[in-house]
Amino acid sequence: MSRSLVMKFGGTSVADAAAIANLVALVARATDAHGVPPVVVVSAMSGATDTLLSLASSAERRQDFRPHVDALWQRHTDALRALVPVSDGDEIERELAAHINDLRALLDSAAILRAASPAARDAIAATGELMNSRIVAAALQAAGVAATWVDARTVIVTDGHHGGAAPRPVETQRAVELVLPPLMQLGQVPVVGGFVGATPDGVTTTLGRGGSDFSAAIIGAALPAAEIQIWTDVDGMLTADPRIVSNARVVPSLSFGEASELAYFGAKVLHPSTILPAVAQGIPVRILNTRRPGSAGTLIVERPPADSRMLAAVACKRHVTTIEITSTRMLMAYGFLRRVFEIFERCRTSVDVVTTSEVSVSVTVDDDARVQEIVGALREIADVRVEPDMAILSAVGDNLRADTRIAARVIGALAGFDVRMVSQAASRRNVTIVVRDGDAVPAMVCLHEEFFGHEGHPHRAGPNGAAGGVALS
Repeated sequence: MSRSLVMKFGGTSVADAAAIANLVALVARATDAHGVPPVVVVSAMSGATDTLLSLASSAERRQDFRPHVDALWQRHTDALRALVPVSDGDEIERELAAHINDLRALLDSAAILRAASPAARDAIAATGELMNSRIVAAALQAAGVAATWVDARTVIVTDGHHGGAAPRPVETQRAVELVLPPLMQLGQVPVVGGFVGATPDGVTTTLGRGGSDFSAAIIGAALPAAEIQIWTDVDGMLTADPRIVSNARVVPSLSFGEASELAYFGAKVLHPSTILPAVAQGIPVRILNTRRPGSAGTLIVERPPADSRMLAAVACKRHVTTIEITSTRMLMAYGFLRRVFEIFERCRTSVDVVTTSEVSVSVTVDDDARVQEIVGALREIADVRVEPDMAILSAVGDNLRADTRIAARVIGALAGFDVRMVSQAASRRNVTIVVRDGDAVPAMVCLHEEFFGHEGHPHRAGPNGAAGGVALS
């Protein structure tokens, strides 16, 4: 059997009956064109996961959550009834009711205990994907597309770190091979909820926010798939966040490395972990727009076509915190940095950007939940200064490795701003700059204009590194 597609649809692409009907048409078209049933991975309806997590918090405070549960039920059954004939929809509605009853039981328990455990929160949060994937499978069946609902907890095997579980590759590989290919050989389209997994003991887990992309990549790597498609509400990866830079435009192709850097440093279209399983298997990832399926989107591959662009895109991660650790004990010493980063490890807090000097090291973190605990431990070995409300700007492009003038232009474009940190990774694929969060928007606009032009046309460096007037095609 030929290698299949994995088609992942985000929350806005499955938000209601009309969006799901559009999904059905796209899946039917892909099945006819490819000749092999795709695997369909779906998110919860847009906003549903936020609602579910909010309900958990309401239950802990013993606030009345029942009207919101009823509204969630109504939203899902309205979509089901619009997509599936009544004669076929009754059984699916009973299955949806079972999920809602489980949800109510979990919320009742949280209200009694005045606490929702991490495992309970995962079970609550998973409800959106479990319900919506059932509706999508039923809608495909009603439209004449052979489809089977697959409980994500039977194919994505994870560790027990609730709220951000990590997949267990060997067990997941076995589970995927056991469940999905036999269905596809029978001509069935497997429909799986993203974001959700389970421990080897069957305890429900979630992969963290945005984890549906990750689910699609995990499944794609395990099959392995011919291509992983991420269907969303934009035309692809853009040269900048369009909420910040109004003339940002689609990047036709990216390398795996470029896409990973952009996702990690703030590009919202792609979950940062998505690329990793695809890289391991060399599987192309394509980002497409469900509202404009004719658009070419962005293709992410190991080696994209060569071009003369200086940067692929710029990205921004806002509301981060910088921590500066200073100690004369660093001078001519070994082992000091190990002690510093062991503290971050104990507190399960990842570091984004690192710069060092002879007597200090500065880092940024985007999760400040345990910053006070980290700072307390660091002050036992060094002086510490904390600055919240900072932003990371990242200029990304494989051509940074070939032309040293590009990095100089990145820094020069931000000459008028209070730059706190500058870093270039060993891969020389990105230049990362930390500025005050209040400067993030104008700094991003300046950076984008420097490399992509005021009207969205990129500039080419002149013989002395200055911007020339020739637009790149």
